[in-house]
Amino acid sequence: MDEVYVKRDDMGRVVLLSHEPGPECRERVAADNPAVAAFLKPLTTEQSQLDATDQDLVRVLEDVVDLLIAKGVILFTELPESAQEKIINRQRLRSQLGAALDLLGED
Repeated sequence: MDEVYVKRDDMGRVVLLSHEPGPECRERVAADNPAVAAFLKPLTTEQSQLDATDQDLVRVLEDVVDLLIAKGVILFTELPESAQEKIINRQRLRSQLGAALDLLGED
């Protein structure tokens, strides 16, 4: 995205952004224009906050699934195959990461 089309308010701030020109977005500006960045900043900030909570929620759900399996409420094999694969892959990655971060080892 090299250029975008914008609509500005009376103060010159971008209030609408489009990949294509239209009746409201006629002004063509560089995608890295500071006014475009200012328009997008609240959106990217909110998205990163949401992404951070997604990561936290994944850890919570992982713990809940582990607890339900440990208590015998559900069987791992009752989960859909795609869910089983994702859980196994995540456990493997966490195990590898844990080993990589264990700088002192076990003496």
